[in-house]
Amino acid sequence: MKNARLRTQPLLALLILFSLTAFGAKAQDTGSEFLSDLHDFRINNYLALDSLYAFSAAGDSEALNRIVESINASNDAMNSIITSTSGALTEQQVESLNQEFDVFKDLMRGNINEVREQGYPDLRLMADLADNAMKLNIIATDLYSVALDNSNAPTDARIESARSAAVVMAQMMARYSARTHSSVAQTFQGSSDEAPLDQQALQFDSLLAQLQTGSANRQLKSAIDDVSSKWQFIRGSYINYNENNVSFVIDRYSKGIIRGLTTTIVLLQNNV
Repeated sequence: MKNARLRTQPLLALLILFSLTAFGAKAQDTGSEFLSDLHDFRINNYLALDSLYAFSAAGDSEALNRIVESINASNDAMNSIITSTSGALTEQQVESLNQEFDVFKDLMRGNINEVREQGYPDLRLMADLADNAMKLNIIATDLYSVALDNSNAPTDARIESARSAAVVMAQMMARYSARTHSSVAQTFQGSSDEAPLDQQALQFDSLLAQLQTGSANRQLKSAIDDVSSKWQFIRGSYINYNENNVSFVIDRYSKGIIRGLTTTIVLLQNNV
């Protein structure tokens, strides 16, 4: 599913891609794999949201391809969570997450259809998706904490800092993307309960500092330094988010930071 090319596929194919369940998904035997899938699930949902905002403004096929790729990655992670044998969450807890994810996919599909058919977004549908995305993240965050306690997996403070930093960055990136596109900027600011972007940037500062604490071999140090370098380049844009900034640069560097944190997590896991 991940190599789908929607430029040559009808809308029906998009609907199928959003609905498929990968019955052959792996079942984890460890809590560590379960936590990794739950983390990937959260990240890819934000990546899909980020691409949806870009698609809503321009309707371009590249953004649509990215939405489908991210949703399919979330589907894969969700399927692995459902078939897990780790016992990190109850069936009821997993089902509550899956049900909210189904709503997320339905709203995502509805917003895509609206843009493709009308040429512009429906602000009510966009607002519904924003609210659902926040609710989905809250559920996933709470369940991640529960799974972390129940998994009996070896934990590493820096791995958890890197995962938290990646989620904060993905959320900031999606929210900034919403601000970038004038047609949805007022609708897609998220709940008033969410911290402003400048406060989230300070949170990322703290998580990055925790990640930089401790020993690191050459490869790990290079990965963390790369994340730090990219962050310093765009940090001011998130701190001063009401100023005019080059949005595509911020989006590109934010994605680079998320990739760098993913590499960092893998390197840290190999050292645990």
